[in-house]
Amino acid sequence: MPADFGHLLLQLRLKARRTQEQQAHAINAVSGRASVTRREINRYEHGENIPTNHTLAHIAVACGLPPGELQREAAAARARRRNLRHREGEETEVLNRRRLMGGALVSAAVATEPWGRLANALGKGAKIDEQSADALSGRARALHISEHHLTAHQLRGQVESHLDAITAALPRAGQHERALTIAAGETAALAGWLAWDLGDHRTARSYYKVTTDCAEVAGHPPLRALALGYASYGADRPNRAVELLAKAAEHVRGPGNGAAAAWIHARHAEETANAGDDTAALRALDRALTAYDFADHTTEQAWVQFMTPARMDALVLSVYGRLGHRQLPQTAASTAQRLGPDLSDSGVVILGDLAHALLQGGDIGHGVHVAHQFAAAAQTRPNTMGRARAAAVAARLPNSERDLAHHLQGLAA
Repeated sequence: MPADFGHLLLQLRLKARRTQEQQAHAINAVSGRASVTRREINRYEHGENIPTNHTLAHIAVACGLPPGELQREAAAARARRRNLRHREGEETEVLNRRRLMGGALVSAAVATEPWGRLANALGKGAKIDEQSADALSGRARALHISEHHLTAHQLRGQVESHLDAITAALPRAGQHERALTIAAGETAALAGWLAWDLGDHRTARSYYKVTTDCAEVAGHPPLRALALGYASYGADRPNRAVELLAKAAEHVRGPGNGAAAAWIHARHAEETANAGDDTAALRALDRALTAYDFADHTTEQAWVQFMTPARMDALVLSVYGRLGHRQLPQTAASTAQRLGPDLSDSGVVILGDLAHALLQGGDIGHGVHVAHQFAAAAQTRPNTMGRARAAAVAARLPNSERDLAHHLQGLAA
């Protein structure tokens, strides 16, 4: 392939301030598959291979470009490669001369070359098209759903790469700016959650701040609720968490936010119960259950897809356990049935909630049984929330279960 198109791909990567490894991650984040490697990026940039149109579309979106433009330049590059076979000597001499003469000659000729035209268009702020904007927003939604079955370690690189891709696209978003700003906020919030899950709390707070900024720029209150809801898990005391969640509740009012409101109100109930206000906790829980009943889970934000019936049960359990509520046994049985045998990261946390609620509510035999199940699951899929649950469950175990408590304390460390 002529070196010009490879140089264009190199220029696009450098403009995005990525290494070849990071570029591969960004492209794979768009495609949803680990199909491009650093070695392949190197081959593209050195003119050893031309990406397929399918891959070019992913490269374009990762760099904030309309796919059609990059695909047209690739087609021209393929045509030049065919012509090169007939004029190999002359063309090779010209290309080698360009390389030897360096940047001055290339800069003088840049406006006449196909890759130069595209690079100039980028510099002038060429707008991305609807297909690219939809792909970026869709990928942000898919990453939130991926959290159900991928660990924080597995997902973090993909999320950060996609955030880079949206960041590169925003200056050229045009009429799609609001949609991409919301997608950027959702992606930043997920990046913050994963950072917190991996113990990097400072980075998590920075991402939540970015999410809040996106909410203000886009005029999209639910994004602010998302940032506050995630931040509440890292609050240093229950009363602070209650404050954050009370603010979050103000941003999920009205239609279209049922599942988000259910999560925020249930978390508010949980932390209010932690703070010792039983009446307020039950009122908040009633609001959560009502919102959940009226939620349309098919049309709401992707970031509340984690609010499955089992997750709602777990939040109810958490509150009932703290309050010693009479409906605890019935809710525990329903939650265990919903979880099933194959647990995701969130499923492990829910199992920990179940064990803790049963122990706290006084159902010691059942609680110990579930605690053993939780210990096995938490060891297989470790995460920050799981470690927090392990510490809480260990503290509630009877003296006869010292070995299990010691094991759980080890998982919590």
